[in-house]
Amino acid sequence: MKKLVLIIGIIAVILIIVLTVFGVGAKISSVNKTESGPSPASLVSEAKELEERNELPAAKDIYQRLVNEFPGSNDVMNWQKKAEDINIKLLFSPLITSKSQVYTIKPGDTLAKIAAEFKTTTDLIKKSNNLSSDTIIPGRKIKVWNAPFSIVVDKSQNILFLKSGEEVVKTYIVATGKNNSTPIGVFKIVDKIPNPPWFKPGVAQPIPAGNPENILGTRWLALSVPSYGIHGTTEPQSLGKQVTQGCVRMANQDVEELYTIVPKGTEVTIVD
Repeated sequence: MKKLVLIIGIIAVILIIVLTVFGVGAKISSVNKTESGPSPASLVSEAKELEERNELPAAKDIYQRLVNEFPGSNDVMNWQKKAEDINIKLLFSPLITSKSQVYTIKPGDTLAKIAAEFKTTTDLIKKSNNLSSDTIIPGRKIKVWNAPFSIVVDKSQNILFLKSGEEVVKTYIVATGKNNSTPIGVFKIVDKIPNPPWFKPGVAQPIPAGNPENILGTRWLALSVPSYGIHGTTEPQSLGKQVTQGCVRMANQDVEELYTIVPKGTEVTIVD
């Protein structure tokens, strides 16, 4: 009889312990669910609403939050692209951001002079202020970008990163050199040429822009290592591969966008 009472007592104690543990676990689970915050779906919905209201900085912050908080999601690349697309929209819009400022045009100013002062490009000033010509009027207020850009080319992924500080503004798919022929190191953009001719080795006359044999596409960004640069292409199907003679090849629309944004002197880092 005593043994039976003892067994019953032990079973009762075990039951109490089990119920206590499960009860605490349920409470912790409930707390975790409360503290985990909104779901990805609700955040995406909020970001889209902000975009529709043209509240682009806030929308971008949410897409970046999604990337940071849900890195394992199948949608993470889409969220990153959304954030980058908004970066470009903000860059090309009159909206003042943390890396731009309002500038009042002074007598004697030219777009080239303003661009040189702020280490930006005349193309970017014109695009972000909806200017159709180089004519500017003293007293007018314009948006000017005031933070330096840099470029990183990752040969292993065939990706070009446009950066401002530590922030990735946009990523581009590129082609790099076959047989590891694209040089690695830190370089500068030393020249910019629209619709460049191609001085094909072994050919006496340069091949003009627009000629199907000109492989340089619509823009040329010369690097400080001789004979190498970032340029467009007549072979977009080659992007994402290591197939060039050593230059970095981009889609024409991408290199035109990059050409607008980065000035001479921009740092270009190429890594394996």
